[in-house]
Amino acid sequence: MKVFTVQQIKEGDAYTIENEPVSSIELMERAAGNAATWIMKHYSAAHRFKIFTGTGNNGGDGLVIARILAENNYITDVFVIRASSNESDDFKENYERLSMQTSINPVNLFDHDEMPVIENDCVVIDAMFGSGLTRPLTGFAAHIVHHINHNAQDIIAIDMPSGLFGEDNSANEKENIIKARQTLTFEFPKLSFFFPENERYTGNWTVIPIGINQTFIDIAQTEKYYTREEDILPLIRIRRKFAHKKNFGHALLVSGSYGKMGAAILASRACLRTGVGLLTVHIPSFGYTIIQTDVPEAMTSIDGYNKVISKIPLTENFTTVGIGPGIGKSPTTRDAFYDLLQNLRLPMVIDADAINILSENKEMIGMIPPSSILTPHPKEFERLVGIFRDSYTRLQMLMEFTIKNNVFVVLKGAYTSVACPDGTCYFNSTGNPGMATGGSGDVLTGMILSLLAQGYSSKEASLLGVYLHGLAGDIAADVVSEESLIASDIISYIGAAFNHLSKQKNNKI
Repeated sequence: MKVFTVQQIKEGDAYTIENEPVSSIELMERAAGNAATWIMKHYSAAHRFKIFTGTGNNGGDGLVIARILAENNYITDVFVIRASSNESDDFKENYERLSMQTSINPVNLFDHDEMPVIENDCVVIDAMFGSGLTRPLTGFAAHIVHHINHNAQDIIAIDMPSGLFGEDNSANEKENIIKARQTLTFEFPKLSFFFPENERYTGNWTVIPIGINQTFIDIAQTEKYYTREEDILPLIRIRRKFAHKKNFGHALLVSGSYGKMGAAILASRACLRTGVGLLTVHIPSFGYTIIQTDVPEAMTSIDGYNKVISKIPLTENFTTVGIGPGIGKSPTTRDAFYDLLQNLRLPMVIDADAINILSENKEMIGMIPPSSILTPHPKEFERLVGIFRDSYTRLQMLMEFTIKNNVFVVLKGAYTSVACPDGTCYFNSTGNPGMATGGSGDVLTGMILSLLAQGYSSKEASLLGVYLHGLAGDIAADVVSEESLIASDIISYIGAAFNHLSKQKNNKI
């Protein structure tokens, strides 16, 4: 799914109105009607609703929702925020429809008016200021936001929480933004929804389809995408009847040090479970028995040092190399990594301590083979590129880093992003908070390494690996709960994740 800017979404509305053709008021009816359907599906008529609207098109959406709720016997009050004398044409039309077709008498609120009481058991719908907002809320509008945030227990934002910008909120007044429990956004998620600091405003968000013209969606250009199942299914490869293990690659995983062999075990198991034909794990000599016992399917390459990696073997037998989980940052290991970068020409997977070594030895970044995949968490990425003030700035730094160094970066988080050297960025849709547990990143490294070894391109391996990782975590959480989920559980359900995608793919053939 494409992620458009607020301006592009506005252009999509205009294109749809002109080319479908459909009137602006009809498009609003369609959008708000679908939002109302979602609300009625999730809330019974036993709930009381208080809808706060502005006088623009977001307010018009709120009036349509109010009318549909009232027509379906929901108790609904409407409050119109008169922070401006301007009214959009569609707002005016729906204001008249609401008055004529229902018994609702909207209450007009002006500056210095007494604020309406918001009971604990009522649901507030925020339709005051939508995605068209261009400056922070102040004065009367900000006062209304504070009143709602302070008193409402359950807030549903329509399209955007009032006060939040669609992209960059670095100059916004953060306390003057609605804090919704649920956001119903129209047609496309907004870029700001993917940033962790904005979760307190959006809550959970759901994309409500409104029928934007498909031609516009196809031709409009963007660098940002939201990866869903339909985007991943074409990547899944069907195995041939006479395939053998050498058809699926031979990966070398450089992992482990004294006290950190668990990382090597998790990454190895994940790599094997994701379908690699052969796996060799290069480990310090003390870890030989550990790997042979816990991962019998893997071959071992024994380092000359007992507790750390000191030299990494390279032969033409390996399809690709992964390095980082649990290796530590000793000078000996740093030198071994340096030698590897000097001699390796294949795209590789770089994680954890290998990224930390790069952060402390910036001259090594330029030695990374083109199209390699780095998999940092946010703090590791900060060490790599420098401090950022917010997630929007971090995204710009992320894109600059990938383009400059011709690498892929998988930045782990709630919406793990895959940044590509062509300037595109993909936000992942699978995964859950239970995956915020030690070893989860090691599992992801093993999965991406496996796919890269099997012949998937760096982009395909990153997108598919991240999606599968999150899907396996979602399936695991359904069984063991988010609270009880550990990294080994993710590995246990990689097969179930593959099965789900394979069945979906077969259903579409």
